[in-house]
Amino acid sequence: MPRIYCPEPLSTGAPLSLPAGAARHVQVLRLQPGDAITLFDGRGGEYTAEVTRMGRSDVDVQVGAFDPVEREAPRRVHLALGMPANERMDWLVEKAAELGAASIQPLMTARTVLRLSGERAEKKTAHWQAVAVAACEQCGRNRVPLVRPMTTLADWLKQQTPSADVRRYLLSLADGAGPLQAGDTTEALFLSGPEGGLTRQEEEAALAAGFGAVRLGPQILRAETAPLAALMRLLG
Repeated sequence: MPRIYCPEPLSTGAPLSLPAGAARHVQVLRLQPGDAITLFDGRGGEYTAEVTRMGRSDVDVQVGAFDPVEREAPRRVHLALGMPANERMDWLVEKAAELGAASIQPLMTARTVLRLSGERAEKKTAHWQAVAVAACEQCGRNRVPLVRPMTTLADWLKQQTPSADVRRYLLSLADGAGPLQAGDTTEALFLSGPEGGLTRQEEEAALAAGFGAVRLGPQILRAETAPLAALMRLLG
């Protein structure tokens, strides 16, 4: 049964005109009145629904029973990423959403190739959020990870406040970086750089903001691979 994200709050028994994005999804699938779909609104659980009307650009459904099923990891892990180049960020967002990331923070660092601001940055962030939505529709997650607005590493670090409630990890090749251990259920934040990694000055700024330096092993992983490897280890 097709799974479709509907950002508007859902409730059992209510007729609903799907928002534009969800309606386009139904139309692309060439569904017809009477066809069944699954809807989720990101607040947890999912709903059965039936298509009741297909317009030229709009779709009506009848929302059915609610299933409180949860498919989230027992630990919330947030990724803060020096954005990799080209289309690798799309792939990274998709896989991070599938694997269970709680949120994704795109960062511009000293070695970041992609640098955007204003409307272009907003459009790119909206594109990545749509990638995360599509990944959740496919993999069965009912809570969509938030892709946060693009910002610089320096500005982002200024907003970080050390807390015992969140473990902060910095991917580093520097001497003294310990192995990243499979974690408990404490919320975690993992920071990694783009191609070439973070500069020494950037790593020092992260350490000063309460991050602990860690390694993922003897290999040097690609910028789009390392966060996913860390995510899986932390979700362990």
